[in-house]
Amino acid sequence: MPEYLISDPGPERAFLVGAQERSSRPLLSLEDSLDELALLAETAGMEVVGRATQILSSIDPATYIGSGKVEEIREALIATGAQVVIFDDELSPRHQRELEKRFGEDIKLLDRSALILDIFAQHARTREGALQVELAQYEYRLPRLTRQWTHLARQAGGAAGRGGTGGVGLRGPGETQLEVDRRDIRRRISRLRKELEHVREHRARHRAQRERSGVPLVALVGYTNAGKSTLLRALTDTDVYIADQLFATLDPTTRRIELPGGRNVLLTDTVGFIQKLPTTLIAAFRATLEEITEADLLLHVVDITHPNVLQHIETVEDTLAEIEMPATPRILALNKIDLLPDDAELPQIELGPHYVAQVRISAEQGTGLETLGETIDRALAASLYRVKLLLPYERGDLLSYLYENASVEDSTSTDEGVLLKVQLPAALYERFKDYRVAR
Repeated sequence: MPEYLISDPGPERAFLVGAQERSSRPLLSLEDSLDELALLAETAGMEVVGRATQILSSIDPATYIGSGKVEEIREALIATGAQVVIFDDELSPRHQRELEKRFGEDIKLLDRSALILDIFAQHARTREGALQVELAQYEYRLPRLTRQWTHLARQAGGAAGRGGTGGVGLRGPGETQLEVDRRDIRRRISRLRKELEHVREHRARHRAQRERSGVPLVALVGYTNAGKSTLLRALTDTDVYIADQLFATLDPTTRRIELPGGRNVLLTDTVGFIQKLPTTLIAAFRATLEEITEADLLLHVVDITHPNVLQHIETVEDTLAEIEMPATPRILALNKIDLLPDDAELPQIELGPHYVAQVRISAEQGTGLETLGETIDRALAASLYRVKLLLPYERGDLLSYLYENASVEDSTSTDEGVLLKVQLPAALYERFKDYRVAR
């Protein structure tokens, strides 16, 4: 019986392309942005074998980079054996079609948005995450649909396995296959939106229940791979998935912690941000991102060792503005200080009006975490109502509840009941209004 050796084809070989108009003022330089794109490609399981850049007077309406540059890249693909071309900016449907034609059927063409969507699809571990990614993928691909559509059903989250149509419908008189495919995708988008609306309603009910409990919510935000999940694990002493790669955490994780002053808070971690985050992804993740907008305090984690830390901070702030983040108090946590040389000078960071403090920490080493906890406690206390409550003796349940979920400053027994001086968040302030007494 002969034996056959099947060689491992290895990871896909990717060639990166970055273009920039002379008049533009991007957040990151062209080379820095391509370095980040290379990390994205590696996170998606590809091997980067080359790159090309182009400074343009204006974007070419047909090929984005001009026919001469396209031909130069075609030769580079042959020389490097690349199978995938990845553009650093989102390509229009017209650019996509023309470039696919120029590069040929053997070359897969992606842009940054498609690559990020692919990474999200790989990292979605819950049903909600998978639904959100699938919706974003279909909305991104619908205007780019060509006759070569059959790969979409496989790439866009496997809708057929979750009750989707799994294929195209019957073709009516005069309909082209492309029209049938478009109608089928629109039907899937409609179904996914309905399912996600149910998720959003469930989250809203859960939030209302949490608000009634009065436990403050602190949301971790930051650029991807800044160390948010490592910090969540360090503060909560729980097993949270961590990997040294972009977008390792996608699905939201919430844990309860006790601050040094005894106050209980909920700490939630969700998806990291990145420059040029696809708008379809932000829209699809609305239900998840609402967790951030409802927080009592934002803990903005930054990798202080990264050379583009200031640009990362700006990107996070821009994304928060895009999701209409209210004027919530914020703390800047300068993470990974253990990796800085002793004589390193920290960059000058101009904090916006919403920032109440900044703290130097190492989530990996545990450095500065007690100070961070005290800073969180003070920031939350500054937004609390300081009131007096008179609780009847038969309401020992409320007394225990306040000791667990609020900050009790003083307690005195009287003839009518227990007189408390307590700090309450807004939700509990309303809940205990019937027990308030004049100062």
